Amino acid sequence: MDLHSPLKKFFGFNKFKGLQEQVVKSIVDGNNTFVIMPTGGGKSLCYQLPALMQEGTAIVVSPLIALMKNQVDAIRGISENNGVAHVLNSSLNKTEITQVKHDISTGITKLLYVAPESLVKEEYVAFLKTQKISFVAIDEAHCISEWGHDFRPEYRNLKHIIKAIDDVPVICLTATATEKVQEDILKTLGITDANRFKASFNRANLFYEVRPKTKDVEKDIIRFVKQRVGKSGIIYCLSRKKVEEISQVLQVNGLNAVPYHAGLDAKTRVKHQDMFLMENCDIVVATIAFGMGIDKPDVRFVIHHDIPKSLESYYQETGRAGRDDGEGYCLAFYAYKDIEKLEKFMASKPVAEQEIGHALLQEVVGYAETSMNRRKYLLHYFGEDFDEINGDGADMDDNSRNPKKKHEAKEDVVKLLTTIKATLQKYKSKEVVNTIVGKENALLTSHKTHLQPFFGAGKEKSAGYWMALIRQVLVVNYIKKEIEQYGVIKLTKKGAAYMENPTSFLMTEDHVYSEENDNTIITNAKSAGGATDENLVKLLKDLRKKVATKQGVPPFAVFQDPSLDDMALKYPISLEELATVHGVGEGKAKKFGKDFVKLITGYVNENDVLRPDDLIVKSTGTNSGLKLFVIQNTDKKLPLEDIAKSKGLELQELIKEMEAIIFSGTKLDINYALDDFLDEDQQEEIHEYFMEAETDSIQEALDEFDGDYDEEELRLMRIKFINEVAN
Repeated sequence: MDLHSPLKKFFGFNKFKGLQEQVVKSIVDGNNTFVIMPTGGGKSLCYQLPALMQEGTAIVVSPLIALMKNQVDAIRGISENNGVAHVLNSSLNKTEITQVKHDISTGITKLLYVAPESLVKEEYVAFLKTQKISFVAIDEAHCISEWGHDFRPEYRNLKHIIKAIDDVPVICLTATATEKVQEDILKTLGITDANRFKASFNRANLFYEVRPKTKDVEKDIIRFVKQRVGKSGIIYCLSRKKVEEISQVLQVNGLNAVPYHAGLDAKTRVKHQDMFLMENCDIVVATIAFGMGIDKPDVRFVIHHDIPKSLESYYQETGRAGRDDGEGYCLAFYAYKDIEKLEKFMASKPVAEQEIGHALLQEVVGYAETSMNRRKYLLHYFGEDFDEINGDGADMDDNSRNPKKKHEAKEDVVKLLTTIKATLQKYKSKEVVNTIVGKENALLTSHKTHLQPFFGAGKEKSAGYWMALIRQVLVVNYIKKEIEQYGVIKLTKKGAAYMENPTSFLMTEDHVYSEENDNTIITNAKSAGGATDENLVKLLKDLRKKVATKQGVPPFAVFQDPSLDDMALKYPISLEELATVHGVGEGKAKKFGKDFVKLITGYVNENDVLRPDDLIVKSTGTNSGLKLFVIQNTDKKLPLEDIAKSKGLELQELIKEMEAIIFSGTKLDINYALDDFLDEDQQEEIHEYFMEAETDSIQEALDEFDGDYDEEELRLMRIKFINEVAN
């Protein structure tokens, strides 16, 4: 089938880019299709072209209203009929909805953009069932996995909704997904048979540089930007306050810059975005709220004033430079203190989420501190090999232009691999390093590692040296990080062969980012969000008591203490932000949140509080699979023991998982299972106890009932209680 003439007819292009042609063919042939294509690789054309070519309407599920609007405008621009593309979301009035339905029914609409929330609505599903649907495309598909821990039911139900509308092919597209996330997406959507297309992540025209962040960072930025007057650029900062500060400094220095962050009202945000797109300003200084769906081809530089929380974010944000294949300069300022600050914000997260967050941060540290080819390091993270001598863009980074000293490290590599093997490949990098340098901790002692002859075998060198060596050995594939138990280091076949027959290994000496030239950005811990704000906690507790009394529930059923502590760390001033607070979730935010958000907003304004902005570490979906499994199987009313067994868990561990789900505001009905444990009167007695209790502490309940009930029974009853009373 000739795809070139429709390509020319609709989009005016003579040839496809990268994998586009194969992807379009897969969709036109009616196959489920999974596409990973880097930012700027031309993802949207992959589903727009088949939709325009085929009979019927394609449904495009997208999480962002701004993104949909951009795309609808773009498609309308290539057709004489405005009805060719429509958005169906909460922003439409009755008349507009009638128009959309009319255009779909008469076959005018080829692309219908919907938010997942809208696709759940009965009336829309009923209407779409009666129409000819060509296929369903899910854009930004990594959201299915990454947002897994809030469990927006509309995401986990996409599979069922699509089936309810019509049995049509599904195409998922994402700009970034590690293997773990890919598997998660395919499983959740039930399309493990999909044709998979993964484009190269190498953007050869981008130049990568990392500089130490000194107290003169603002001067460095101004100097850099002044050498590029009239060119478009984005400067990313982590907090709104920084965004405001830097944009003002640039303006004072005669540079044409505007701020962009979630704290500005919608009108200002749209105005600033349009100024940037229309070239009425050169630079946007922004939090990560900016950029999703910014299709500006000629962004010439992206600066990170603060290093991001994951290499995925970094890759996506730098990927907004040079989309027209022209110049794109990616400059990041790095100070280890920034990493420590990010770690502080994770302290209140559930342990599993903290682990993922720390693992992601370590990858960022590795990238920033490495002295090997940065492109090779970055591509290795996405599972792609890169030839740093002849590869496309091989010398496009600071390390390749100014190579660092190298030294022979053959013996150290052998020492490292031997230690990993001798400790039975069950440790993460930190523990491997502790073993080599001989630093005891509880985990090593529990495995009796500290008594082994190899303990401390490399103590003449620093932990930093061994960490750097691990990173370099990882990139050449002598060891790998386990996907299932994220971060545990295993030997590869190549590594085992190297131990048998070691050859020369030139280790590049890492950059030394010294403390002297480091700057402490914010000295006041409270303003940095480093410590919980005790005054605010007190006010929140008083409010919680009032709300609880009004609703007739105990205070802990409104929000638990860790949630209040997290609010006093993050200062959420909207329901969306409140939903990201530890143990809150969307359901709870809606039910109880209004008064809390109002109180916090007032407090922030009165006390000039610096709010940590956008510091939400998303889970990479490691645990979302288990949560989804638990929710689905309790929906099916399977015995709890069976659910636990099928995942190799003890009942205690399953209960812990259910508590995490229920405390975040997601409903979980386990009434059917409780009857196996307790009769009606017993259940009523425990329910009444929780209703009157000051706290939901299990220990206090055990003391109160003095042996009448065991811990598991009380914990299960607490889940039922929170489900009915609080969620």
